Amino acid sequence: MEFRLLGPFEAGHDGHPVALSNRRQERCVLAVLLLDLGHLVSTDRLIDLLWHGHPPASARGAIHTYIGRLRAALHPHGVRITSHRDGYLVEADGHHVDVEEFSRLTHQASGAIDPVDRVPLLDRALALWRGPLLADTADEELRDRLHGPLEDLRLTAVELRAEAQLALGRHARVVTELTPLATRHPAREQLVATLMTALYQGGRQADALTLYQSIRETLVEWLGVEPGPRLREVHRRILREDHRLDRPDRRLYEVRVRGESLPWSVGGHPALDFCNTFAGWEHEAPPPGAEWLRGYRTLAVWAGHVGLIDDVAVSRLSELARRDLGQASTVLDEARVLRTRLYACLTDPDDRSAFDAVARCAEAAAKVLVFRRGADGRGRWWPDLAAGLRVAVHAAAWSAAELVADPRRLTVRACPHRDCGWLFLDESGMRRWCSLGTCGSAEALGRTA
Repeated sequence: MEFRLLGPFEAGHDGHPVALSNRRQERCVLAVLLLDLGHLVSTDRLIDLLWHGHPPASARGAIHTYIGRLRAALHPHGVRITSHRDGYLVEADGHHVDVEEFSRLTHQASGAIDPVDRVPLLDRALALWRGPLLADTADEELRDRLHGPLEDLRLTAVELRAEAQLALGRHARVVTELTPLATRHPAREQLVATLMTALYQGGRQADALTLYQSIRETLVEWLGVEPGPRLREVHRRILREDHRLDRPDRRLYEVRVRGESLPWSVGGHPALDFCNTFAGWEHEAPPPGAEWLRGYRTLAVWAGHVGLIDDVAVSRLSELARRDLGQASTVLDEARVLRTRLYACLTDPDDRSAFDAVARCAEAAAKVLVFRRGADGRGRWWPDLAAGLRVAVHAAAWSAAELVADPRRLTVRACPHRDCGWLFLDESGMRRWCSLGTCGSAEALGRTA
């Protein structure tokens, strides 16, 4: 059975609509269960959500009644609501809920490297959006409590699609889609920056600059803040007619090596640069589209760029990855896990589990090292190419081990700016912010030692 919660509550079976209860609270109960399809929802949670924390004495009995009516209405369509302990769940049984499909497609698109692949995924995701969650059933408070981040994810999907369309030269379509959203969401800097770029690419430089001034005035008046680094940088580039605006898919803080986007080498050690990411680490997780380590080839090129493997190894690994995409994806996931654990290890010396995880990776790397002469005549340890695609991960792990064992490990600092979090060595003990103003904060630059 299909359930559509994005917009008015609708249900269907085999392509035909299914009429459900007109009672608002019964539909809310079903919606809560569907949002946790296949998982138990306690009766206490249902009561709390339906009556906003102020239930009547009869609330538990009312929930039992609602469940009975829903069971009777849904049973003919193969939907089973079962009870376990003090709660209920809708058995998954192949049923489809548009909220889950929307989230899945959006996150799948965020990992797609080629904009040709990304656009259709986001088209499918955004086509599911018929309006706010349970538009005709839930009030605003219940909607926020049920799935508060959903609207934010929708806007992220819109931004991702606009960026991909820009990369495909569709600036006119981007202008049409983003113009009505920019004034409603002036704090969405990525959205506004993408619209400004689209206007500029369409020969409307004056309109792009006017939009910036309008958004700036709104931010100052409403929030008392100036535009952030992303928006200011796009504004500066438009004023200078910077040719790099012809590549809107490129991040602000990157270098281009062999066609790959890599983070600046500003940490002072390869292991620190391995941790650094464009999105910053103050977020619980980088938002969709912010990840720099997007493909295995990027990992291999990065390892060569910072000197952990040689050019021959980079070419060899790139070819192996092209031949075995599945294994390349698996190894890339291992690299991302290593990076996350290494970041935790370096920022929290008391995190024993993170240290142990890095140590296990370093021990695995040590088993495949060979001692060879480098181009400069010096001998050094290199991961043996016989390790295949894991060579790049072994190289990163061995570099991490070298840093963790180095006394300089105690001088590692994380930039405190909320949009940064990049790691760097501070052997002077005087610096607070990352080098080169990576976080883009004027305040940070003014206070850097």
